[in-house]
Amino acid sequence: MYNLPQEIEVWYVIPAVRREFAKIFTRQYNLTQEEAAEILGVSKAAVSQYINSKRASLKLPKEIIVEIEKSAGRVIKNKKLVVEEIMRIINLVKNRKLLCNVCKKYNKGIIKICAMDPVRG
Repeated sequence: MYNLPQEIEVWYVIPAVRREFAKIFTRQYNLTQEEAAEILGVSKAAVSQYINSKRASLKLPKEIIVEIEKSAGRVIKNKKLVVEEIMRIINLVKNRKLLCNVCKKYNKGIIKICAMDPVRG
């Protein structure tokens, strides 16, 4: 049994990206959890769980966190960019084949049949 990469993205990558945005918004930009939640389109409770590491267990590489920091700065200036910036980050994860590494970790059954040529590591 295996999950499609899109399912891995929804269950692991998107929550991890939101977690980093929530941390940056509340720590670097001093937004309240409620303000961060409103921007991210999630509940205040979800932001609290992100900040306290109770949701989103995937650890993102430093290069992606740096990009999220850049995106957060853009979103602070124009909140309408949030969806575009989250999508940009998810595309970076895909284009750099980091999703393959996530899939290898959480979705071992697919590696036998996947021809995506994941990054070795």
